[in-house]
Amino acid sequence: MMNVAEEFKKIVAQYCDIAAEDMTEEMSLREDLGLSSLDFMTFLGEIEDTFDVELDLDRAVQVRTIGEALSMMDELVAA
Repeated sequence: MMNVAEEFKKIVAQYCDIAAEDMTEEMSLREDLGLSSLDFMTFLGEIEDTFDVELDLDRAVQVRTIGEALSMMDELVAA
């Protein structure tokens, strides 16, 4: 079974200059990692495909940090 946090960070790392292992749950997706709006939307699509989940877009755009994103992913993957 895949580790959701590790896999999630690997995907995020493709969109920024920070290595997956250097990411912390407190990091902000936009400010710390520098994801643009376009990157963020592309990233959401990749998350849906990788984890076979359907994201609630209104909720997803409210996510600010890696920790918040991982909490949401844990809920979705467990569902």
